[in-house]
Amino acid sequence: MRVIHEMKFVARLASGADEWSCPACGRRVTLRRLPEPELTVLDPGDESAVHVGVIEPDAHATAAAEKYGLGPVQNIPRPPTPPAPDAADRRWLAEIGIDWDGDAAA
Repeated sequence: MRVIHEMKFVARLASGADEWSCPACGRRVTLRRLPEPELTVLDPGDESAVHVGVIEPDAHATAAAEKYGLGPVQNIPRPPTPPAPDAADRRWLAEIGIDWDGDAAA
């Protein structure tokens, strides 16, 4: 079974194409949508991996995934967001010159 890498949307370019990047292997592509679809590989990354990218999963995305043998589109588990530092941690960060909240360090 091939490894599946999830592509991340980077930006919409001035040309109207979308830029996507794979954080796992560095693959980068631009993708122009219909009516004139076009895929340009900027950096091939790991060409043995299956690369997928979904902005908003829906019935069409599920059908496309199944068509290519990837199974149903799933919500990929994400690590929990780390807790924000408390007041004591923020004071310590300020003492060592780290501006956690974007304000000037005290």
